[in-house]
Amino acid sequence: MSCLQKRLKKTNSEEQAFQEHLKKVAQDNGTRLGLKGDPDLRFLQAGGELIKVCSSSWKKGRFYRLQEDCRTFWYDSKKTFKGDQTFSIDDIESVRKGRQSEGLKKYTDPSDEEQCFSIFFKGHKKNLDLMATSEESANRWVSSLEKHINNMRNLNHQQKSEHWIISCMRKADKNHDNMMNLKELKHFLRQINIDVNDTYAEQLFKKCDTSKSGTLEDDEIKQFYDLLTYREEIDVIYRKYAQTEGQMSTRDFMNFLLNEQREQVTIEHAQKLIEKYEVDGTAIKKKHMTKDGFLMYLQHEDESIFNPAHKNVYQDMSQPLNHYFISSSHNTYLMEDQLKGPSSTEAYIKALMKSCRCVELDCWDGANGEPVIYHGYTLTSKVLFKDVIKAIKDYAFKTSDYPVILSLENHCTVDQQKLMAHHLISILGDALVTKPLGTTMPTNFPSPEELKGKILIKGKRLNKLDAAFTNDNSIEEDIVSEEDEAADSKENDQKAKSKKSKIKLAKELSDMVIYCKSVHFNGFEHARDNQTFYEMASFKENKALNLAETSATAYIHHNMDKLSRIYPAGSRTDSSNYNPVPMWNVGCQIVALNFQTPSKEMQLNQGRFYPNGFCGYILKPEFQRNPSSQFSPNNLTNGPWLKRKIFNVMVISAQQLPKLNKDKEKSIVDPLVRVEIYGVPLDNASMETHHIDNNGFNPTWNEHLQFQIHVPELAMVRFLVEDYDSSSQNDFIGQYCLPLTSVQNGYRHVPLLTKRGDLISYAGLFVHLMLLDAPVD
Repeated sequence: MSCLQKRLKKTNSEEQAFQEHLKKVAQDNGTRLGLKGDPDLRFLQAGGELIKVCSSSWKKGRFYRLQEDCRTFWYDSKKTFKGDQTFSIDDIESVRKGRQSEGLKKYTDPSDEEQCFSIFFKGHKKNLDLMATSEESANRWVSSLEKHINNMRNLNHQQKSEHWIISCMRKADKNHDNMMNLKELKHFLRQINIDVNDTYAEQLFKKCDTSKSGTLEDDEIKQFYDLLTYREEIDVIYRKYAQTEGQMSTRDFMNFLLNEQREQVTIEHAQKLIEKYEVDGTAIKKKHMTKDGFLMYLQHEDESIFNPAHKNVYQDMSQPLNHYFISSSHNTYLMEDQLKGPSSTEAYIKALMKSCRCVELDCWDGANGEPVIYHGYTLTSKVLFKDVIKAIKDYAFKTSDYPVILSLENHCTVDQQKLMAHHLISILGDALVTKPLGTTMPTNFPSPEELKGKILIKGKRLNKLDAAFTNDNSIEEDIVSEEDEAADSKENDQKAKSKKSKIKLAKELSDMVIYCKSVHFNGFEHARDNQTFYEMASFKENKALNLAETSATAYIHHNMDKLSRIYPAGSRTDSSNYNPVPMWNVGCQIVALNFQTPSKEMQLNQGRFYPNGFCGYILKPEFQRNPSSQFSPNNLTNGPWLKRKIFNVMVISAQQLPKLNKDKEKSIVDPLVRVEIYGVPLDNASMETHHIDNNGFNPTWNEHLQFQIHVPELAMVRFLVEDYDSSSQNDFIGQYCLPLTSVQNGYRHVPLLTKRGDLISYAGLFVHLMLLDAPVD
């Protein structure tokens, strides 16, 4: 609820008191966020006039300001029935200075470059294009916004939780008197996802209303907050190990780390952790850890389920390129479905910012001789090829330094292909790989490390790569077969007028294809005997799955010295995704998914590539790289891949799950937790807890789930929280996915992400995990 909504007319003294109240709320929240007196925060809270740009004729002034909760932006809207508008800091994906959006490029003059900036949101929410009155003002808005967004993202879990709860309290304080009566208390409890009966609410209220005034204020609200956020499960764990004067000594804490967290630590390391997390100075002097310090330790990001040693690039990046799984996108240009959805450079930016390292460009002849990108034979909109290449140049290496592959689906005439080649060279410059590394004909791929900051072209080539060393210029253009994906697209599309599967290829474009020459797949034996390492095939999902099931070992060996790209069937007109796991199981590197479609499959992809610095490359297990390996995911025999484990998961509790229907105050979730394992077929499993009625704030399950794991190096674990419904499908609340090899043992908090993979900043699960060697039969 906006603090600036229309209210009943106040007297001057009431208005003055109200404004003083708002000022105090803003100061309290700023202090809570570690930004007391921060000039950039004050700038955003004071706000200012900006021009909102929607079209060449719609450019109107709007007043924007950060509200007192420090997380919600307010601006006035002149639309009928809309009134005031708000958006949350949590919803912002990025702020970009200059005319970087398609709208600003189209509707503003290049001379306005330094006054423009855009706010891009997560998901499908339309970006906000803005113009400031001057370059100085635009710079101040952008720098202040970026600073505040980063600060909010970097808050620890306790700060996020406290800030969220107190913001909810402020909203429940309907008359803004900084006090809470019983009715407001009930409203607040429903707002934070707890449905309690009137008797319990009254008991809680009376317990805190020590002044018997009929309202809670100041210390009484603090007591209510403490009661609300009390976590019995933390108390139980702490008491078990706090054996020294009611607190944890350094040795007590070391015992906890050894026994529960299974960390091989010294007494010195335990002492350093106490100094890092303890909040009480007296306890630090005594080398003790209080319960508050213990909770700070448990809630810190480094002590969560994800192993912090895998947060940065930790794998060997000097292996040949085909030894890695490569984060890959299909129909990258699409924002929505592949029948009538919009094509956009923004789709490429979003994929690249998620560390996607292989993007697809579906190229067709465009007007005025300029090639365009769109989904052929459909109503999807078109975007200029050169604009896409500019976006790739600007964003290819923002989140990862490792190479990007441009997968060209070429449907253009020779003249427009020559222009494509010109744009690639003139825009990408030295980043574009136009000849093999070194001075002699290579026999293997270079490594991601050697290709840092480089862009590779995947497509058709007229001749062998040896020609790059012989200066053979005899071929100017020739007929080649279309990409397998293009041919499949025509087979699946009834509207396709042309059935030809051959196109003329310009030498200029052909010569840019170095390490990723597209060829047709004619069987593993043919590939082994006739294809060199840089000749790669693309497989439709059904064909790839069939080969993975019937010829797994042969497929794995094929991928030991060649690249394979998998793509969704053309029948997936809604841009849905296939399961990537069976493809990874047989060592396929470029498993292309529709990044624009939120789905379980994309969540698995995000989890797969989250470790190793989220750089878009994951080194395949050694048994998928060693030529002597006889590994088959479908028929497990003894070998280095077989490492039987028991994975014990105790689902203990959850904290501050989001309401699914915010418009209905009495709509409270009934959460359950499902734990899923994805890997080789024998390891695939799913188990779930019972559901908790009417409590999304602090539900407790204490339920034990157990899984048998045979090939842990290929296994992934996914936590899914759902709202139970007895009469229909359960509703999604949150999820988190991670390779089993990146999971930490012990008591761990699990962050929760949205369907699209964005962090729900205040929510989480609390679990106890133990991955142990299975007993020998």
